[in-house]
Amino acid sequence: MSRLRALPDPDHLPALDPAYLSATPAQGLGPGDPAPRILLLYGSLRERSFSRLCVEEAARLLQVMGCETRIFDPSDLPLTDQVAGDDHPAVHALREHAMWSEGMVWCSPERHGQISAIMKLQIDHLPLNMGGMRPTQGRTLAVMQVSGGSQSFNAVNTLRLLGRWMRMITIPNQSSVAKAFMEFNDAGRMKPSAYYDRIVDVMEELVRFTVLTRPHAAQLVDRYSERKAQGTPIDPSKDLSAIAVRP
Repeated sequence: MSRLRALPDPDHLPALDPAYLSATPAQGLGPGDPAPRILLLYGSLRERSFSRLCVEEAARLLQVMGCETRIFDPSDLPLTDQVAGDDHPAVHALREHAMWSEGMVWCSPERHGQISAIMKLQIDHLPLNMGGMRPTQGRTLAVMQVSGGSQSFNAVNTLRLLGRWMRMITIPNQSSVAKAFMEFNDAGRMKPSAYYDRIVDVMEELVRFTVLTRPHAAQLVDRYSERKAQGTPIDPSKDLSAIAVRP
């Protein structure tokens, strides 16, 4: 089981300026560039989850921008250490999708001034090192949050901290949707607003950063200190001094 959510109406973007679609924006993609692979995580299991609805809007935009997207469904994810050795199909699926990705989108509701337990649970199931592979290190990251009240940035600030801890390249822009219950129609689609426009901005920036960092993917998961600790020959070509631009 892939544990991925199907994206409803992927080609229907009623809040997006039609001129944007006719312009077919590349957002940094050049001729022949493969589609950036983006994994999207949301932080609520409610039937009408606004963090999930935001992620779905983001996924539609990313597809318009030339990306391949996957939305992980955390509904049966166990607690950390609940299953011996993390040997659970949902944990395996999450890690496989993380390894597949080049970038991620994390969107959490703000609860008691912080990210939700479901959001943190997914991040906690992503180890820094997994059999020599890095599920998060070097990947790009966009952070978003939804709030039931006035606009706040507590959740995105925490997601930034976690992104740094997970050794990810967290892009400068971010999205915070206040009073999210007012920003979606009965069909679960986001209404035209400055909040929606900001999500477009964030997804554009995520794609650009993902494409910009692609040529350095191998270096971003390679560290001098780790090679030294493992007794691996220290190759100066992998150090910053060897690739720095010289006058």
